[in-house]
Amino acid sequence: MVRLTLDLIAKNSNLKPRKEETTSRYLKKITHINFSDKNIDAIGDLSPCKNLSVLYLYDNRISQMTNLNYATSLTHLYLQNNCLSCIENLRSLKKLEKLYLGGNYIAVIEGLEGLEGLRELHVESQRLPLGEKLLFDPRTLHSLAKSLSILNISNNNIDDIRDLEILENLNQLVAVDNQLLHVKDLEFLLNKLMKLWRMDLNGNPVCLKPKYRDRLILVSKSLEFLDGKEIKSMERQFLINWKASKDAKKISKKRSSKTKDASNSTISKFGTMHHIVPVYYPQVRKPKLDFFSDIQRYLPNGNASTQSSQEYTPKIIEDMGKNLSLKESESLQTKK
Repeated sequence: MVRLTLDLIAKNSNLKPRKEETTSRYLKKITHINFSDKNIDAIGDLSPCKNLSVLYLYDNRISQMTNLNYATSLTHLYLQNNCLSCIENLRSLKKLEKLYLGGNYIAVIEGLEGLEGLRELHVESQRLPLGEKLLFDPRTLHSLAKSLSILNISNNNIDDIRDLEILENLNQLVAVDNQLLHVKDLEFLLNKLMKLWRMDLNGNPVCLKPKYRDRLILVSKSLEFLDGKEIKSMERQFLINWKASKDAKKISKKRSSKTKDASNSTISKFGTMHHIVPVYYPQVRKPKLDFFSDIQRYLPNGNASTQSSQEYTPKIIEDMGKNLSLKESESLQTKK
């Protein structure tokens, strides 16, 4: 077991203290400490290192984030490839800008409230139990909404990143080798992240979807690199023109369909109109136009059944013939 102590720091520091300089004063001058890959499993009291800004502790065996709350000047913290299972004791690091936690056992991104200056967060490749995925505490995301600009969440079995919409100043997102499936989810996210200019999703099932790249380019005007490939202005303009042409065709087709429906409706209305036939009444001795459907009113006993109507129709036609002959004979008599 190797514990990171002040004595160990003093012995291995690149800075050499002056003969008359005390250890305390010497430790205050140190700004960078590099103890990566040294079998460190615990962090001792670093409070005398008042000006410590960069701490390299990657590739060790550290299981807890202890004694870091005193390093209030810390801006860069490298803790990737250790044995950490949770994020803790960092809330006093108000100046922290970059945090590297990849390759640990962290299941939930939490405990970062108050780190208003954090610009980069790297939590890729967590060693999670089979079937589990990396989760985000909404409180942590909310606290990072204004500051975070670079986020690396690769290889964490993540299938949904819509919660990241709150990170309004995010400009680089690396989420390769996850389980993202739906282009619509990505379109939703890109509509929210107006400053995102680089996004890398290689190794996700969604990358195999038809028109995946085209759809994302059309959604985001700020995106400059997608999956490591530059989005050139000519490519974007071509897609914009193609979409405009496609939309115009859809509108034209829709209008044509509406016109056709209206035409069919008019024809249908004419098809259901009453047929008009001339009916002669002997009492009046002149033709009168009646709707064919109204003939049923003149049926005996007011019976308007279809069968009665069919039986009565020949009689009407016969009466029409008789009336017409009567009129013709009257006309002949007048002429004489």
